[in-house]
Amino acid sequence: MGWKKLIIGEKMPDKNDPQYAEQYEKDVNAGRKFARMFRIDKAAACVQRFACRSPKLFLAIVFGIVISCFSLNAYRVVKICNRPKAKQTTTVVSQQEQLLKEKRINKTINNITNDTDRP
Repeated sequence: MGWKKLIIGEKMPDKNDPQYAEQYEKDVNAGRKFARMFRIDKAAACVQRFACRSPKLFLAIVFGIVISCFSLNAYRVVKICNRPKAKQTTTVVSQQEQLLKEKRINKTINNITNDTDRP
């Protein structure tokens, strides 16, 4: 593959192109089989039927979901940006390392063991 093909890419195949017709049909049939197996086609039909019956309500629901997701993301970004800088957040790994350091400093030797091989 040359640099030109890597940057520009290949020409998009047409579904009626005889070179790609067989591959296109195979891909379409695989997609339809997957949709039938997981009942995605019936769910899409129900959603489309609802959208045709009441388009204003459908658009209100869709845009409500989009606006809610955007608002939640904006809220999380603002919450993270306004976090106090003095509070140091530590990860679990750093907490474990701190505990291991404390154990090494305060090392206690346990002389009472049930091991008969050791003196």
